[in-house]
Amino acid sequence: MNTQRLLRIALLVFMFASFVFFIFKEIERDKQSEASNTEIEEVAPYKLVAYYFHSNVRCPSCIKIENYSQEAILTNFRSEIDAGLVEWRMVNTDEPENTHYIGDYNLFTKSVVIVEYKDGEQVRWKNLEKVWELLDDKQAFQDYVSGEIKQYLEQS
Repeated sequence: MNTQRLLRIALLVFMFASFVFFIFKEIERDKQSEASNTEIEEVAPYKLVAYYFHSNVRCPSCIKIENYSQEAILTNFRSEIDAGLVEWRMVNTDEPENTHYIGDYNLFTKSVVIVEYKDGEQVRWKNLEKVWELLDDKQAFQDYVSGEIKQYLEQS
């Protein structure tokens, strides 16, 4: 009887500790995301930012768009990222400080948007709407995202 009681207590302690750990990890992830979203932009002569705009509600397709985009950008533009020319940002438009993006970029769903900045000012932007059409073909999806970014970089 005592052994069963100890096992139940140990299980409850383990479950509670796991829950607390999960909560702290989520809080830390949110703080990191918030910090990257609210940092003051350094005025750079040129920067291309690839944004993934999402909300609190995220379906499997939305997560796939995020993962495919992030992988394409971080893999294909590593030297540009290291040089500060390209940046990848995930932005939750359900956060009050980020709702302006909905109007800024005419967002109606989860979206990948590339924005070009020169001397700290936004010059142009493009919503990569084909990401939804290409979800079933990872290579075509990543080629599309990478190609659009390359085109912006070449035209700068």
